Amino acid sequence: MSDLNKLKLAEARDALRKGDVTSVELTEACLSAIEGADALGAYVHKTPEIAMDMAKAADARIKAGDAPDLCGLPLGIKDLFCTKGVASQAASRILEGFKPEYESTVTTQLFDAGAVMLGKLNMDEFAMGSSNETSVYGNAVNPWKVDDRQLTPGGSSGGSASAVAADLCLAATGTDTGGSIRQPAAFTGITGIKPTYGRCSRWGIVAFASSLDQAGPMTKDVRDAAIMLEAMCGHDPKDSTSADLAVPNFEAMLTGDIKGKTIGIPKEYHMDGMPAEIEKLWADGTEMLKAAGAKIVDISLPHTKYALPTYYVIAPAEASSNLARYDGVRYGRRAQIGKGDGITEMYEKTRAEGFGHEVQRRVMVGTYVLSAGFYDAYYNRARKVRTLIKKDFEDVFAQGVDAILTPATPSAAFGLGEMQNADPVQMYLNDVFTVTVNLAGLPGISVPTGLDSTGLPLGLQLIGRPWEEGDLLNTAYALEQAAGFVAKPEKWW
Repeated sequence: MSDLNKLKLAEARDALRKGDVTSVELTEACLSAIEGADALGAYVHKTPEIAMDMAKAADARIKAGDAPDLCGLPLGIKDLFCTKGVASQAASRILEGFKPEYESTVTTQLFDAGAVMLGKLNMDEFAMGSSNETSVYGNAVNPWKVDDRQLTPGGSSGGSASAVAADLCLAATGTDTGGSIRQPAAFTGITGIKPTYGRCSRWGIVAFASSLDQAGPMTKDVRDAAIMLEAMCGHDPKDSTSADLAVPNFEAMLTGDIKGKTIGIPKEYHMDGMPAEIEKLWADGTEMLKAAGAKIVDISLPHTKYALPTYYVIAPAEASSNLARYDGVRYGRRAQIGKGDGITEMYEKTRAEGFGHEVQRRVMVGTYVLSAGFYDAYYNRARKVRTLIKKDFEDVFAQGVDAILTPATPSAAFGLGEMQNADPVQMYLNDVFTVTVNLAGLPGISVPTGLDSTGLPLGLQLIGRPWEEGDLLNTAYALEQAAGFVAKPEKWW
């Protein structure tokens, strides 16, 4: 079978258990697809030898009857995850040559479950971006195409989204600080879930904004997301924000029965200038959930209008603190210094060479809002507004709402380069529907539900109660079944 790379996780798992296919065969099919897809720029560090060794070990485990759900399944890993002995650069020049001596907790759990690593995936530098155009490797490309335009796969997890949509892996890891799983999932017609903050360990994931970052799976459908998320979750004493909670069998909760569930529609998400196609998609999704037996209610999240500016104060502030560790002293890039230069000049030159323009912009913004005289005016005020945003959601859930339905993005994928000379705020507006979920620490999932008039995929977002990813996944499963989205990009790469 030459199309084994097109299988979903659940399909491949079942085929492996029946003996219809081996992990080696699945891995070879994915590696072959990767070799023919350099034009997409999805993989930045390919690891075929490691993949084949892991596949052979997985086949041995399956034969011995010791096979967790992910055993033998080939995955792509976002470059933000530290992988032992394999380049982990966060798509930044400042980390060139860095090969960690340790493994992130999330990838450790995936590999302990027998998953196979195909390689590291492209992303925006330090996860700062919404189009994958800030990567030191060059941008990843969306496998969906209209005419001759090359489109963004979204960001920051653009390489992960592109790889999953183009069948260059069965699934991939992503991270989400303000929408970096859900936005690229919507742009490429796949499924992506950001779990509750603290559900997945952040240990070994290169930090962007520590109170917002969260790992999650990017998959071909909701069932696959449930399977992979279960393996990624769990308490980790190495991460002080990791929740010591039992991890449910998320796949077992996918009944599709949402009769009696209450779905909230926030009036504040009806924004001026929103395309009619997005409005229609949202209305259609609402009707699908209603037809499936859910009760639809209008809700208010009054502080939503402050979410974007709040996010773009808090996230850069935390980034400026986290990125201060990159100084050219201990690891990564070190600039050449001139005669008479001291340690300060070495720091300055290393960071000027090592950080891209967007990262520099956000570090400067973050340093400014944390500085004396501005800390209370900006950072402390943003923290207070964040508390109000979180309380909005708490109030809605206290009224009996089980999940909230919104658009995932304000548009379909846009062309690469189209926003490079625009006001940076125009790019930041891509996160308008997603940042509230990170600020409130809630789980959110993007589900592909239709196509726009040009044939590009569009997604809807469901936001759930904290720690209730199982219920959220089941509601997403019901929406997925009702929408019946089955389109795939036509191969052009």
